[in-house]
Amino acid sequence: MSRTTLSAPGLTSESPFIEQAKLDGQLYIEQPYELYSDENHEAWRKLYSRMLPRWERYANEHFLEGIRRLCLNPDRVPKLDEVNKFLRPLTGFQAKAVGGYIPAFLFFDCLRNREFPTTITIRRSDKLDYLPEPDIFHDIAGHVPMHTDKHFAETLVRFGECAHTAADLVSAIRDPETRIHCLTSIIRAMARFFWFTIEFGLMRGRDGLKVYGSGLLSSHGEIAHAIEAPEVQRYPIQLEWAINQAFEINRYQPLLFIVDSFDHLFSLVDQLEGWLKAGKLNNVAPGEPGVNEEDLKSFLQRG
Repeated sequence: MSRTTLSAPGLTSESPFIEQAKLDGQLYIEQPYELYSDENHEAWRKLYSRMLPRWERYANEHFLEGIRRLCLNPDRVPKLDEVNKFLRPLTGFQAKAVGGYIPAFLFFDCLRNREFPTTITIRRSDKLDYLPEPDIFHDIAGHVPMHTDKHFAETLVRFGECAHTAADLVSAIRDPETRIHCLTSIIRAMARFFWFTIEFGLMRGRDGLKVYGSGLLSSHGEIAHAIEAPEVQRYPIQLEWAINQAFEINRYQPLLFIVDSFDHLFSLVDQLEGWLKAGKLNNVAPGEPGVNEEDLKSFLQRG
């Protein structure tokens, strides 16, 4: 497809470049940086400038160090190649451009291989607060600074290894109905754990609770709400609670879990895999998130 046919005002989720990639079934794509418009760069500038004081107040120290190490330009949408030049020497991780949704096993397998599937589109500058799906600000400014920390990076790799353990275990189940039931439950449990830790986790700091979850680190409103709002329930994380707890993606989270450190988080992933092997994830509580056919196929057809 010729670039000259792409007439959309930049790279939003509605751009022809992204729509064509989806039609072509491309999971992994290039970042056509020349397609970013002035409006796209202005959206990044606005997002970054208003988040900076929130990060300084609410973000954990590892995230703040990561922002410093990545040397992100506050005025321009980042080039993934430039991000990776700073990131890869620190932990081996790199951002990998994708056109949108990645099925569950492929996403976890990327983590195992120290690759982070990164959305290259950016939200519209007149809709900075509502985000139905991740964009490059969420992924690069929310997730990737944490990937500069060796302990956090190893936790992500370990989590990716759990997906391989799950695929091996369910492949040994002979009855098709039982296999699908168990796999659906396992994917739901893993998604809930990821949500309540990597996306919306809190951590104890030297001066109180701090945010390390990327969903909070990329949300101007919710990062403060997560720490200060009296109606938010905040509890020390319990694995059995997290994997059975449903959540809604289109509202501020009413329940958040606290870890003590990234070593603590790593130990929880070890525990998660132990429970996986023991069959404790085979029948978690029903409810959100849903598990679609593509997620199931990605585990059943991995390879």
